[in-house]
Amino acid sequence: MKNISILGSTGSIGKQALEVVREYPDIFNIVALSTNKNRRLLLEQINEFQPEIAVITDAEDAAWLKLHIQTRTKVYNGMNGLVEIATLPSADIVLNALVGSIGLTPSYKTVESGKTLALANKESLVVGGELIMNTAKKHNVDVLPVDSEHSAIFQCLRGENINSLTSVILTASGGPFRNLSKKEIEFSHPSKALKHPNWSMGQKITIDSATMMNKGLEVIEAKWLFDLNAEQIKVLVHPESIIHSMVEFSDTSVIAQLGWPDMRIPIQFALTYPERIYLKTDKLDLASISQLNFEKVDTKRFPNLQLAFDAMEKGGTMPCVLNSANEELVPLYIEGIVSFYQMSEIIDKIMNCHQSVTYSSIQELQEIETWVKRQISEYI
Repeated sequence: MKNISILGSTGSIGKQALEVVREYPDIFNIVALSTNKNRRLLLEQINEFQPEIAVITDAEDAAWLKLHIQTRTKVYNGMNGLVEIATLPSADIVLNALVGSIGLTPSYKTVESGKTLALANKESLVVGGELIMNTAKKHNVDVLPVDSEHSAIFQCLRGENINSLTSVILTASGGPFRNLSKKEIEFSHPSKALKHPNWSMGQKITIDSATMMNKGLEVIEAKWLFDLNAEQIKVLVHPESIIHSMVEFSDTSVIAQLGWPDMRIPIQFALTYPERIYLKTDKLDLASISQLNFEKVDTKRFPNLQLAFDAMEKGGTMPCVLNSANEELVPLYIEGIVSFYQMSEIIDKIMNCHQSVTYSSIQELQEIETWVKRQISEYI
């Protein structure tokens, strides 16, 4: 029996993780759950899984939950509550499925407390990758990737000599704007950016997929997960989303991991690692697919990907600036306050205004985020 805490249990990843848990009640036990605002769904999850603790952002929502729960679950709110989940003594695995840099502190506290981190919150490593990975090594704990691309790389590298690795190839669907010209993209309504062709995800990650910032964040995440440099990370557009990523070795062999676009596959693998168990889903039928397509990335149409590579190469606090600016701008794009390409232009300007420095604490990174918010307010 594995005891699991889920940060972000009412989001896309969290809900699919609970689907996996439902299939194997004799293997998995939920000990903690959290949500940002969806108190009604969290209440349903609490009553079903009866965790030790549950967390919601707002204090009033927490008071509402306490009145309505039918279990002995303790209810907390805010960041202190998320830290409670990350450090809960009974938890074996903490699945961090939060959206945005709010996931950084819980990720850090998870590995600091010696627990396995199943990571779906890529921003943790984008913003504080050096801090998280060094702490994980210090406490000899695993950071298991849940993103489909990084899970694919992780699986391809099992049993291989890491010294023979030449490069990793992250695949990208190309998003909803893959076949549009730059002018067509610029004048497309944000609602079109929210219609991903292959994956069902939350608003933030869906917009990031449309701008290819999501792939840029995954590039930085791959650097920290697999100890890579910029020259070793490549991106290839693969619209079918069947090959989730590939690994190239010194003898030119390329190993790929394939599967239908179903996030339960990497979620379940992280929860059962190092074992594999049966998953109730459709088997991959390559004959029915008939062909797989690949394209180079056009960074003129999708400049955010190049900005991410630039931030990674500069290192230090620059990825934090990139991520913070993007987090502030995506809601403004959805609201129609900034356009598609204005997001890239503003991120570029703020990066050029920032002198990257080394960091050693979460507080330093939070100060950078505050500075970025002020810069964006001035631009807007």
